[in-house]
Amino acid sequence: MIYLVISIAISSTLFVIFKLFEIFKIDTLQAIVVNYLVAAILGFYLSELPVNIAEITHQSWFIGALILGVLFITVFHLMAVTSQRNGLSVASVASKMSLIIGVIFGIVYYKENFNYIKIVGIVLALLAVYLTSIKKARGTTGGSRSDFLFPLLVFLGSGCIDTSLKFIETSYVQEGGVPIFSATIFAIAFLLGFIFVIIKMVRGIFTFHYKNILGGIILGIPNYFSIVYLLKALGTDGIESSTAFTVNNVGIVVLSTLLGLFLFHERLSLKNWLGIFTAVLSVYLVFYYG
Repeated sequence: MIYLVISIAISSTLFVIFKLFEIFKIDTLQAIVVNYLVAAILGFYLSELPVNIAEITHQSWFIGALILGVLFITVFHLMAVTSQRNGLSVASVASKMSLIIGVIFGIVYYKENFNYIKIVGIVLALLAVYLTSIKKARGTTGGSRSDFLFPLLVFLGSGCIDTSLKFIETSYVQEGGVPIFSATIFAIAFLLGFIFVIIKMVRGIFTFHYKNILGGIILGIPNYFSIVYLLKALGTDGIESSTAFTVNNVGIVVLSTLLGLFLFHERLSLKNWLGIFTAVLSVYLVFYYG
């Protein structure tokens, strides 16, 4: 349970950092690329196992890490496009609603516990994500209601990341190998992001600023640990993945919303408060009766 709490707390700080990016006019793409590099270096440095770059490509989990690295950078780009086309609320809801994919995978593949109370808890969790995220629509220019492609891709991509992390970590990653596994994912995401930056430089649409590097460093440290502790939570005995995904995603939505309220004085509507209450109830039902 402690790993899940830490994962939620660290992941929610990423919201604060992105908000500060907006305030200090930090280029998100450049910071994200640097963030992946910092996270990769941190993972290799903190690894308890000896790091041999040449042997990493021969690890049983390498293909999975390669796919996850591609998904990390791709889903981030899709979320940016969705935010521009459909609004921030749509991107947020599509990303967090993807918890249902992890839940279904856990129930079907791992034969996890499934009862009526857990069903109610999961439905309430989805409702909570929607109600809590409504506020983010203010000040955004949403796209056409008929444009479902990019939100759908964000939904599927986020769900694939969650389920793949669980499956690969439990099936292929050896004990003590989470830091190297995580670092490899980040390294691959960095290389792909760096290639994208190079393309922008060649096309003459790239403007570099040192503050973007600082922003990337600040983002990379908690981003690395958010993945590590999520993996630790998913690998904890007694906590099913369907429970972990639900509690983690709902917890991040609620805590990031409260951080926005207290740190940035964001206004919450009655629906937002109802969403927070619903979230607490859903976590209670899923965790204690699931």
